[in-house]
Amino acid sequence: MNSDLVHINRQTQKTEPALAKSWTVSPDGKHYTMQLRRGITFSDGTAFTADDVLFSFQLYLDETLHSPQRDLLVVDGKPIAVRKVDTYTVEFSLAKPYAAAERLFDGLAIVPSRHLRKAHQEGRMAQLWGTGTPANEIVGLGAFRLKEYLPGQRMVLERNPNYWKVDAKGNQLPYLSEITFLFVPNEDAQVIRFETGDTQILERAGSDNFAALERNAARHGQCLYDLGSGLEYVFMFFNLNHVDSAKSPEIARKQRWFQDVRFRRALSLAVDRKGMVRLAYNGKATPIWSHVTPGNKLWVNTAIPHPDRSLAEARKLLAGAGFTWNKTGGLVDVGGGPISFTLLVSSSNAQRAKLATIVQDDLRQLGVEVQVVPLEFRTLVDRVLNTKEYEAVIMNLVSGDADPTPEMNVWLSGGETHLWNLGETKPETAWEAELDQLMQAQMMTINYDARRKLYDRVQQITAEQLPFIFLVSPNILLGATSTIGNFKPALLEPYALWNSEQLFLRARGAASCH
Repeated sequence: MNSDLVHINRQTQKTEPALAKSWTVSPDGKHYTMQLRRGITFSDGTAFTADDVLFSFQLYLDETLHSPQRDLLVVDGKPIAVRKVDTYTVEFSLAKPYAAAERLFDGLAIVPSRHLRKAHQEGRMAQLWGTGTPANEIVGLGAFRLKEYLPGQRMVLERNPNYWKVDAKGNQLPYLSEITFLFVPNEDAQVIRFETGDTQILERAGSDNFAALERNAARHGQCLYDLGSGLEYVFMFFNLNHVDSAKSPEIARKQRWFQDVRFRRALSLAVDRKGMVRLAYNGKATPIWSHVTPGNKLWVNTAIPHPDRSLAEARKLLAGAGFTWNKTGGLVDVGGGPISFTLLVSSSNAQRAKLATIVQDDLRQLGVEVQVVPLEFRTLVDRVLNTKEYEAVIMNLVSGDADPTPEMNVWLSGGETHLWNLGETKPETAWEAELDQLMQAQMMTINYDARRKLYDRVQQITAEQLPFIFLVSPNILLGATSTIGNFKPALLEPYALWNSEQLFLRARGAASCH
């Protein structure tokens, strides 16, 4: 429903012009001047100009709106400056050269200033464009516009008649007249709808369901794709936030364990990642020990150690940290208190639920008692981001790009996705301070080899300090009926619909998988 200035082609992973038809870079690498496409209109016919670009970046940089993209737009501690040169020219000024400057514009939707400016001035942005908003009031520059939204049932997008892209022969895109998204309660229901032909595209499947689909795919005219490890990493982490010991005495007491890196390393050594791949993912995943997955071949640090599971080494670490074992084999702290914690996991994700059970079983062999608590996903996220009422969680993150830049908001101490300790105003540990310095430095280092060394060190720190205990990277598994033309699944999100404007329907007799 939206468009960006510069877009990353999900198949080539290279940047290409979008709303900005061209751009130039100043000799010092700090100023980008973008020429916007002329004659473009939003889905309601409103003209697109430089004013919309300025307004959109004003929103992204507004600290009161807490945009997760803001971290990407701050270079050397200074927000990117945006200046209107004329109606169709915009200049972006950076405090220092930015290694991935072109890539940062991908995914930053340009929104209509004429429709939203007043609401922003009045502080009403959070109330705008909610689920009750009439479809024709939601305006964008994308290939599709909203036609219908029925909560809990479906969302229908229709062709945007004002879309600006054409194909190689000059035909206006998109080819499809509509795309319907069906809302289902869980992945099993999603797969059933695909298998029975109610849906034509399966954006992502778990390994169990994928194996079931494989048995009948040819008979049902379905094409299945296993792209291998993508950019998703699944991990367990502990609550290291500042909590009120009066309101949450149990969490505050257990944080003495969680804050000890020896405790985190011991638990990391005690979990069986290879078993997780085998039991939870039917072999369609990869064990990981850092946040950069094997699927990210340009940036993965292959020197990161991949230690096998070792309860003996885990016990040595715990003993060195002052933990002991009671007569029944239970782990206790220096005060004699038993080591136990609750582990939250999304109830709607079968693989992560299995991971939680495996963690529970593995850590029991170390004398640690884990109580697995499945929660509805939104409730789980609210515990992590808002109330901070949790002890440990299994979650996942997916980087929006192979480049390190989208990870800024995770590894900067003040980042919006700095999950283990949200809201830090400054780094609270020496290693977090080093991460801040390295992430800022890599962002401003133009030479790839020099930048690679900086990011290798970032991965080394995350693997050593374990703010996240990294577990697995699932394979990207998806499918489409053989009647979908131009289907080209990619490693970057959105895996299936990144080229939605180019998808079309074949006649069934002409259908094939490739």
